[in-house]
This record gives sequence, structure tokens and C-alpha cells, in this order.
Amino acid sequence: MDRFQAMQVFTKVVEMKSFSRAADALDLPRASPTTIIKKLEAHLQVRLMQRTTRRLNLTPEGAEYYERCVRILAEIDETEDLLVNTGKGPRGRLRVDMPASIGRLIVMPRIEDFRERFPNVNLMIGFGDKRVDLIQEGVDCAIRVGELEDSSLVPRRLGNLLTLTAASPEYIRRFGEPRRIEDLEQHLAVHYFSSRTGRITNFSFEKGDGSTDVKMTGALSVNDADAYVMCGVSGAGLIQAPRFMLAPYLQSGELVEILADWKPRTMPIAAVYPHNRHLAPKVRVFVEWIAELFDKCPLMSDEVDSDGRCPISHSIRSMFQMDPRVVPHHSAIHPAALETHA
Repeated sequence: MDRFQAMQVFTKVVEMKSFSRAADALDLPRASPTTIIKKLEAHLQVRLMQRTTRRLNLTPEGAEYYERCVRILAEIDETEDLLVNTGKGPRGRLRVDMPASIGRLIVMPRIEDFRERFPNVNLMIGFGDKRVDLIQEGVDCAIRVGELEDSSLVPRRLGNLLTLTAASPEYIRRFGEPRRIEDLEQHLAVHYFSSRTGRITNFSFEKGDGSTDVKMTGALSVNDADAYVMCGVSGAGLIQAPRFMLAPYLQSGELVEILADWKPRTMPIAAVYPHNRHLAPKVRVFVEWIAELFDKCPLMSDEVDSDGRCPISHSIRSMFQMDPRVVPHHSAIHPAALETHA
């Protein structure tokens, strides 16, 4: 029995939660992982996992063995990287996942900088607003918005998603402008609901140490961020959305910020990757690059001008070298859509 291969197969079965998917990932015949694990258990004289028709569960011995296998295999990979790639820099395929609008507005305009720095890294970048299981999908790194719930992932904080509340001049003309949180009882909102849960997202507000959620009245609900913003622009109701996405419409006058003293709750943005004692060089350099990108990105800045306004519209112009009113509408995102990545 090849014990090195057995350790590789065992860890892959655990991570993929499937013998067949592990076989596909390792380019082995479908029956091989089952045979290899049986031989491994016979060699160790211990049961590593309990198998049922629906799921796999590690035994206490299996869990301990898995942790040790991960460390050993990581040490081997690290040693090979040091010997084989000395002087060559990070290399290999790197699969990354991120929300579509963050990718379009922040990452992709600067991606050539990463490729010039690390030409031997082959990037595969996926865009979407649905939650991705990094291990099962074979994703090396992801950008996620919201509080991290998965303890198997390591986060690198990138910043905060800053949002605001807005309405169109037409809506304000018809219904007036709310000046206090209590005034919202007399107003309409465009609702955004989660494609995953069907749950409508309430408006949220923070001021100083205080925070509150408001269940708004509204007869229009959408689950598409572009449609959500367009509903606000058309005067259908109040909306809450990321500040950098609304900035072109604020500059053009198609939207007006309301309740500026009460900001919607911010959400953290982080680059995450699977927990591993050995972090592959290609992942390490991408995480460092993306952190540097977000740190310098004017779209994520919380700075304000002397009059109290954020200079975000100028930032969009300078980044894309275009009038802010022609920033593509498909760049829109909604906080609730992004939070599915958490």
C-alpha cells in the first residue's frame, strides 16, 4: 500500500465529503478511494470514518488522523515548492471567487497589475452572489461580505462595505423627505429579498452607539440589485445600497441621500481561504495583493470632503476615466445579495 497516496485520498474524501468526488478530483477510478481507505484502515487497525448511504462521519481517531495528514502533506508541498520553484516565484492555477460587482468595479480594472507581478500564476476568477463551499468547489480564495460563520476559513480583513439610504427627487416631491427615523412609518420602500431564503431585508441604521432595524412598508420587492436601484431611481420608494454603487446617481441628481446622520449598518469585507498550516505561495501573494488593492481603492474610502461629502464620484471618474453617469448599471450590488457570501 502506498501510504502517501492513501493519506492524499483520505484527506480528499474528507474534504469533498464523497468518495466519487474525491476520485474525480484526484483523477482516479471511481472505485479506487473506497479500496484505498479500506486498506488504510486495515493497516492502521482502526476505523477512520462511519459510512452511510447519505453522509460520511469521521470517528474520533479519523478526525485526529485527518489533522495529522493535513500537516504532513502540507510540509511535503512546502518542501517541494522550496526546491522546485526556487527563484521562479509563485506558480500554478489559482481559483478565486468573489461577488460580481466587487469584481467588476474594484478587482478587474487592476487585475493586469497582479498578472504582471506574478506571470506564472494562472488565474480562474468566478463571479456570483451565491455562497460557495471553497473546499468542495476547489476554490483557493474568496472575497466575502458579512460576518464570517465558517470556522474552517481564515479571514484577511479588507475593509467595510459602506451603504446609504436614498430616494429620487420625484419620490421626495410626492411624499416629502423623512427627517427622522420615526418619519419612515409614513414612507414606502423598495424591498430586496434573498434568492436563497426568500426573506426580505429590513432597513438598518446606526448613529453613535445606537442602532435600529426598521420594517418598512412597501408593495414592490425584487431580488436583483440592478432592478432594485432602478426602482429607486424611478421613484418607487426608498432604497439602501452600497455607497460606491449609488454615487453616479447622486452626482447626476437622479438620487438624493436621506437621513444622512443615520447611516445603514456597515458590513466587513474579507479575503478568506481554507485553514491550513501551509499557505500556498500563490494564495499568499494574491491575498496580500488584494489587501493592498482595497487599502488604496478610493471606492472603499470613508474619507469626506470639507463640506462633509464623500469624494467618491471623483474616485469613480478617475478609476474608469469616464463620466460617472455612464458607469454600467450591471455593476449594481445590494448588501443582502453580498451577505450570502458570509
